[in-house]
Amino acid sequence: MPNPLFSPLLVVALVLLCLLLHAGLPDKSPSMPQPSLASNKRLRTRSKALKPFPGLIHKPLCEACAPGTEARPTAPGSPPPCIRFPRGRWRTVDPRSPFWPDPHCAYHGWLDRGNIRANGPPGGQPWRQLQCVSCQGYFAATHDRLFHGKCASVELIVRVIACLAEGLGIRGTARGFEIDPNTVLGWLGEAAEQLHAFSAYFLPELRLNQVQLDERYAVLRAVRDGDGSAAEALERLSRSPHWGWTAIDPETTVLLGVQGGARTLALAQAVLPQIAQILAPGCVPFFLSDGSAHDLTAIVTHVGYWVQPPRRQARGPAPKRHWMPLPALLYAQVVKQMRRRRLGAVKHRIVFGTKAAVDEVLAVGGWQINTAFVERLHLSLRQRVAARRRRSATSWKGEDGLGQHLILFQVYHNCVLPHGSLRQALAEPMPTYGMGSAKGWRPRMPAMAAGLTDHVGSLREVWRFRVPPWPQPQTV
Repeated sequence: MPNPLFSPLLVVALVLLCLLLHAGLPDKSPSMPQPSLASNKRLRTRSKALKPFPGLIHKPLCEACAPGTEARPTAPGSPPPCIRFPRGRWRTVDPRSPFWPDPHCAYHGWLDRGNIRANGPPGGQPWRQLQCVSCQGYFAATHDRLFHGKCASVELIVRVIACLAEGLGIRGTARGFEIDPNTVLGWLGEAAEQLHAFSAYFLPELRLNQVQLDERYAVLRAVRDGDGSAAEALERLSRSPHWGWTAIDPETTVLLGVQGGARTLALAQAVLPQIAQILAPGCVPFFLSDGSAHDLTAIVTHVGYWVQPPRRQARGPAPKRHWMPLPALLYAQVVKQMRRRRLGAVKHRIVFGTKAAVDEVLAVGGWQINTAFVERLHLSLRQRVAARRRRSATSWKGEDGLGQHLILFQVYHNCVLPHGSLRQALAEPMPTYGMGSAKGWRPRMPAMAAGLTDHVGSLREVWRFRVPPWPQPQTV
């Protein structure tokens, strides 16, 4: 018979065994030895220094520099001989502007060759008929100008374009002069065509030490009519395909180029060829811009050359060529960090060149690495281009109208508008004979500071100037 006390005794024994095992074993496992803080092994940190530019295997495509695009025309051979008339009364005209437009004549496109004379006295008329002595042909003095074939007076056209240049809108100008807005828009389109040719001819090969680049958005009708919150409007505005890119020489404040369009690499590639055509051969200025990656690619595209890396092995394929910037190229960026739509911090980054070389260029004017001059230009641009203002009821419907107003601002800024920072003190005050205090300063515009002209121009001079088909040689 089984013992009835066996099962309880077995249970008691198992409980005592568990208690003994729990009391005998340690509660925690032995801790692993911790490494000492004063270890010789140093933590790896990311270097903040800029890595050298490795180069581009493929040169970025530039539509403005692609083969087949229109290049700057050149003179066809030597100029024809000058015509001199020792006897008789010679009805002379201004030799700096008129030229014979017929391409079949030997004197076509040449200035100051003595072949153009006036067909009779003025006779009280604002314009005269001109004649080519070589081929006995006649043409109007207003040929290829804004005033050709217009019923409106010259004074009215000049005043209307001047109001547009000072920042007044199309409809406001039309209401002020009591004319149709479509007429004002048509005059602006014709003026833009002449101003494009005038700007390309008037800015010759310049030797610049520094060029500043930047871009700003423009308010168009499609962006302004968008509904939504302020954040959505700002995001939509940042994605807007209508931006304006500008380039300026800070020493003479000459506006080198202005372009409107999308904020893409294609637009940056369109601005740099304008600067390359203005620069003298072999001139490589110091470029300054913001932290946009498009500026870097566009600058390297137009200021670079192919480099063949040396072989590292005796056998195998040769290394591919790399498109590298020129050794004389200096490029720096001003990177701005925004916090809650406010300027938080500004960092200077030297991309190409050394800090010593950059400081040597900036020491001429006692400057530092900044884009203050092109930022100041944006203020003038917003004041005189209605679509570029931050809060404006005037906005353009397309890129064509914005581009026409931008080229008007470029010519008005360079050749008409005097700048207070460029004025020169006169040796002796000039009396005004009762019209105010004596003048102590000589006004100057950017074209005078660059040595392109010797007087302050006017819009009437710009409209009266006929652009020759090719650059004219300098006469002694």
